[in-house]
Amino acid sequence: MELRRDIFQGIADPTRRQIIELLARRPALNVNAIADQFEVSRQAVSLHVKILQECGLLSISKQGRERYCEVRLDKLDEVSTWIDENRKFWQQKFKSLDNYLTRIKTDNHENK
Repeated sequence: MELRRDIFQGIADPTRRQIIELLARRPALNVNAIADQFEVSRQAVSLHVKILQECGLLSISKQGRERYCEVRLDKLDEVSTWIDENRKFWQQKFKSLDNYLTRIKTDNHENK
């Protein structure tokens, strides 16, 4: 059974977010060059790269024996859309709560 990963799993880990940032600044690094930037083992970085690839945030191309990684920042649009939708939802809820609290405060003040 193959595990399906989504974009949120990709960005959930700080190391993976750092890999995304690194590749956004320096595109097409190989896995060894990425691993050199971190205090964790090459094997751990390889696992993070694999997860990012499964989430669609990285594409990997082989050139000879090397595997070069390229970030796919367009995939982060899914995160932006989710955040925008939830921001609108919660802004409405907080505005309603604020209106309710203002009304209660006014009613209590008038009844004194």
